[in-house]
Amino acid sequence: MIAGRYSLDREIGRGGMGAVWLARDEVLGRQVALKRIGLAPGGDSADLERAQREARLAARLNHPHVVAVFDLVDDGDDRWLVMEHVPGTTLAELVRTRGRLGPDAAAVLLGQAADALAAAHAAGIVHRDVKPSNMLVTGDGRVKISDFGIARAEADASLTQTGLVTGSPAYLAPEVASGRLASPPSDVWSLGASLFHALAGRPPYDVGDNVLGALYRIVHEDPPRLDDAGWLRPLLAATMAREPGDRWTMAQVRDFLHAGPQAAAPRPVPVTRAARHDEHSTQLLASSGQRPLRPPPPPPPAPPATAAAGGTRHRGRRPGMLVPVLVGIAAVAALTVGGFLLGRGGGEERAGTGPSERASATSVGSPGSPSPPARPTAESIDAFVRDYLRTAATDPSAGFAMLTPEFQEASGGLRGYAGFWGDVQSVEVQRVRPEPDGPSVEYRYTYTLTNGRSVRDDVALRLTFEDGEYRIAGEA
Repeated sequence: MIAGRYSLDREIGRGGMGAVWLARDEVLGRQVALKRIGLAPGGDSADLERAQREARLAARLNHPHVVAVFDLVDDGDDRWLVMEHVPGTTLAELVRTRGRLGPDAAAVLLGQAADALAAAHAAGIVHRDVKPSNMLVTGDGRVKISDFGIARAEADASLTQTGLVTGSPAYLAPEVASGRLASPPSDVWSLGASLFHALAGRPPYDVGDNVLGALYRIVHEDPPRLDDAGWLRPLLAATMAREPGDRWTMAQVRDFLHAGPQAAAPRPVPVTRAARHDEHSTQLLASSGQRPLRPPPPPPPAPPATAAAGGTRHRGRRPGMLVPVLVGIAAVAALTVGGFLLGRGGGEERAGTGPSERASATSVGSPGSPSPPARPTAESIDAFVRDYLRTAATDPSAGFAMLTPEFQEASGGLRGYAGFWGDVQSVEVQRVRPEPDGPSVEYRYTYTLTNGRSVRDDVALRLTFEDGEYRIAGEA
């Protein structure tokens, strides 16, 4: 009996974080899955952080295609993550036993995964380990995304700082393989790589024991293509595109898969507001003393006919880029090999872009506003947060200028930031709880997207205060 409530039945899985058991909740009379935390070599603290992260982030997602996390309990020296039990298999096992899937069957399964990941991105969460073995498939064809253990709220770099692996080698996006932080477009690549696996019956990259070689190929070679992908060929080209800005959003991927064989390639719209406001943003940053932003790349074009036919053009690289990329690959390889080896016991490697996490900094002392306070106050923090949310929703580049330079970089630059805020139509603040001693702030608000969907979120942010001016430094 675990925590006086859960009766263990049998072990049903094992991965880098520990064993997963089928259990019965004696209080509610239902089956649950329990994941024991802290069995991986190298210490319990990082595993504990992952468990708490998974519980916290998964709790923010109430979605039919996400494995629900019910509780995190202690039993003696062990900690257990209590999750929804999903009877069935994984997409990886399904392909292994039944062979590769046709385009229509693959679209039905991957469309459900894309639906879950689009909801995660809208809630400010990047999964960072999207792969077929994290897609649970029930007997009646329902798909649920699992293992948010290395997921993070967008712009929260703490997990990377702990030295944990940031994904599974065969499905890593090129930017992640070269050492950069994962972002929503990174999940898009990984979903495309998972689709490739389903259609081809094998991963897009053969990792084997040569992790470094696989990472090098991911970064430097043209993405692999399938000649027999049928109507999904444009989707493979638009997800497994080397440049993050050339990929569709997860919502566009979802809509394309749901539309079926008659689907038309969507127009890439999420960064148009960022492009329009780039010059204004640069001026804002210059006036605030921050380093100027690099102009974002142009909006991604719809997949060309050549891409649909399975061909891509090799992109040139500027001189001098090879050395830092190799250094990045070596660093990520060290982390990835560690996570890969930790997951070998179970036969697989086990290892947000929300409105709030990208939050802000405006000057309290702008023309027409009250004089800037000499020290943080509850009133000025309240006013700052409300002003930030209004600004980000109406002018993403101006909202972006309210972040610290470090938080701007962690948010994926202006392009990544506007990828979310460009689709926000309005915001409504329900409550603000300032903490001047931090300074920090907690608030609850509802944002409405251009498609009419409304989402309520609770946010906690760290602030900086200098010369009467607040900026958002990260998630608290």
